[in-house]
Amino acid sequence: MSRRSLAFPIVISGPSGAGKTTLAQRLLASDPLIRRSISTTTREPRAGEQEGRDYFFVDRARFEQLKNGELIEWAEVHAASYGTRRAFVEAQLAAGWDVLLNIDIQGGDRVKKMFPAAVMVFILPPSLADLEQRLRNRGDLTSADFKLRLEAARTEIGASARYDYLVVNDDLDRAERDLTAIVRAERCRRERTVADTVRRLVD
Repeated sequence: MSRRSLAFPIVISGPSGAGKTTLAQRLLASDPLIRRSISTTTREPRAGEQEGRDYFFVDRARFEQLKNGELIEWAEVHAASYGTRRAFVEAQLAAGWDVLLNIDIQGGDRVKKMFPAAVMVFILPPSLADLEQRLRNRGDLTSADFKLRLEAARTEIGASARYDYLVVNDDLDRAERDLTAIVRAERCRRERTVADTVRRLVD
């Protein structure tokens, strides 16, 4: 697939259990013009993880330094910090790669503010009852965690109006097709078209 349009960030958000991570992985596997944003984290590497491939690993002091202008967004998850480096995203975009960020709503807001051309996609479950069942089926959540995630889901879904696109994940294959169609359509937007592409047609 050739690059005929300007590269842009793709933000995917959604409540826990909506399937956003699975859809993000499928999009990455099927589209050769997209690269995953590699997060910076303070947690220790797990078995098999590699620096620069899975994460950028830093200590707490370095992470605090990065928060002073070098990170687009960051969050605390299970006593560890995770963030997105602006320089990494800008380098990927400059090289012609669309950059996929699987992040929460607050992070999405920061990305959109810093990169107005970002495409914002929110993954919705077919219903709250379905989301509740998906969370129960995971089997790895305590009762307190389950309640917290369900409450957070209601808040997150309420904020989905800030996103450009809503994809209902009632069928994984169909949701993947919708997500793929969004990316393809965005590449065809007039303002993203590489000038040389048009110039060749009119000269």
